[in-house]
Amino acid sequence: MDWGLENRLSKTIKPDGKCFYLALDHGYFHGPTAGLENPGLTAAPVLDYVDAVFVPRGSLRATFDPKMETPVILRVSGGNSLDREDITDEEVTVAIRDVIRLNAAAVGISVYVGSENEHKTIMALSKLVDDCLDYGIPVMAVTAVGREEEKKTAKYLGLACRILAEQGAHVVKTYYCDDFEKVTRGCPVPVVIAGGPRTENDLEVLEFVYNGMQAGAIGVNLGRNIWKNDSPIGMARALQAVIHENATPKEGYEIYNTIKNAK
Repeated sequence: MDWGLENRLSKTIKPDGKCFYLALDHGYFHGPTAGLENPGLTAAPVLDYVDAVFVPRGSLRATFDPKMETPVILRVSGGNSLDREDITDEEVTVAIRDVIRLNAAAVGISVYVGSENEHKTIMALSKLVDDCLDYGIPVMAVTAVGREEEKKTAKYLGLACRILAEQGAHVVKTYYCDDFEKVTRGCPVPVVIAGGPRTENDLEVLEFVYNGMQAGAIGVNLGRNIWKNDSPIGMARALQAVIHENATPKEGYEIYNTIKNAK
């Protein structure tokens, strides 16, 4: 592995081989999102607990302090919105020169395996990997499902993760599901768990993160279950403990409640 690529990966995957990413990219197709009107302001209280932020270039430039030390995974795909019936029609929207200009530690792209735009998004990933390898920039590929929630099965996600890995993705982000070990076992690159919609049961969040890591994931990329929580700092610290300190969900929940109640 080239020194620059390995150096950038070391910024987002810690020496213990694990990672905790904060997802703040929802605005690229959600538009204004409650709790994420100002992503930089939303992220600020929890930056000490996460290993990287996943964010588009617009909100990065407009709302984040350039002096922050937290690594950036830059969202580089788009071209759709929630107003469309089919939200799978994405392409690469950021030139490699802007990725470099923004000093991103890595980039992230959605790929819609099994959709009408499967070929387009797989080829976009392939080209992005080629472009990024020229400059030693890691690529995180996201197994996006659009509106088809029923696709969140081990059979489908295992297929999608393997295809993304074979196109050269350095990390694959996917959803937790039953039989998740089948997904991670069939993927030759590290797997990171996506968060999905806000879950009202805070212990449940810690449980699926813990279970996913026991089944082979190296970490998570969560957004709404942190910054929409009543105690974002409490949830971030609890997740940090589960991911990096081998805490159980119950131990993480105790950390969460201690911080939440102290506030």
